[in-house]
Amino acid sequence: MSADSASINLTNHFLIAMPGLNDDLFGRSVVFMCEHSERGALGLVINKPSDILLPSLFEKVDLALGREDLMHLPVFQGGPVQTERGFVLHEAIDAGEGEGESVYASTLAIPGGLEMTTSRDVLEAMSSGAGPRRVFVSLGYSSWGQGQLESEITENSWLTVEADPALIFDTPVEQRYEKAMALLGLAPWMLSPDAGHS
Repeated sequence: MSADSASINLTNHFLIAMPGLNDDLFGRSVVFMCEHSERGALGLVINKPSDILLPSLFEKVDLALGREDLMHLPVFQGGPVQTERGFVLHEAIDAGEGEGESVYASTLAIPGGLEMTTSRDVLEAMSSGAGPRRVFVSLGYSSWGQGQLESEITENSWLTVEADPALIFDTPVEQRYEKAMALLGLAPWMLSPDAGHS
């Protein structure tokens, strides 16, 4: 492992697509990075809702959604990998059994206080009216192979900034791209290839 590949760890950061990135899936996207290591990176696009609402997703897995607060929550397109699989991003829930133990069977603890769960038990908890208070649900995820994300950043495809959970859970979807840019003190027009031309 070279020194420069060890120096960048974007876990718990947002990747913000540069305005010039013309890609159906990643254009104007904000990706929350769940994991980033020398082996590669995994993240969820947080601003591309699908046309499915959470209750429909629950019906597909033979569960009823028992949470009134989540009835109008869209299911997001988290990325192009495993699009038939659900990923639930939520605030950390302490199992009470020892440090770092999750309540759910398959959970990735993300430094910064969030967790990503892929096991059905988190959905079962939500169907019974329990489960994490703030949730973000996507089908699919985004991934990058070893060194791939670093080279895309070098090619100016992405901006990076430390993640703010309020952007994921409290900000209206249509404002997430601009608000993510604002975390860097930028607005999309400042970076537009057309800026300054009349």
